[in-house]
Amino acid sequence: MVRTIVTPDKENISIHIPEAYIGKQIEVLLYAVDEVKEIEKLKKKPSDFRGTLNLTDQQYQDFQQHVIDSRNEWERDI
Repeated sequence: MVRTIVTPDKENISIHIPEAYIGKQIEVLLYAVDEVKEIEKLKKKPSDFRGTLNLTDQQYQDFQQHVIDSRNEWERDI
């Protein structure tokens, strides 16, 4: 595998293909590194969502009861 980062100074660039890759399918990706870094900043972890529902105590209890009821439905014979 060959991986490199270049900063082009014009619209066209050429790449050298290693002899071992001749006759094989290769994948060429073109993207700006800063765009990838921007996308990575937008990714969230599950812990980022902690507390986002802002439920009252009653709403929380209702939600928990709904979860319990939903789980119990799977335990019944049909």
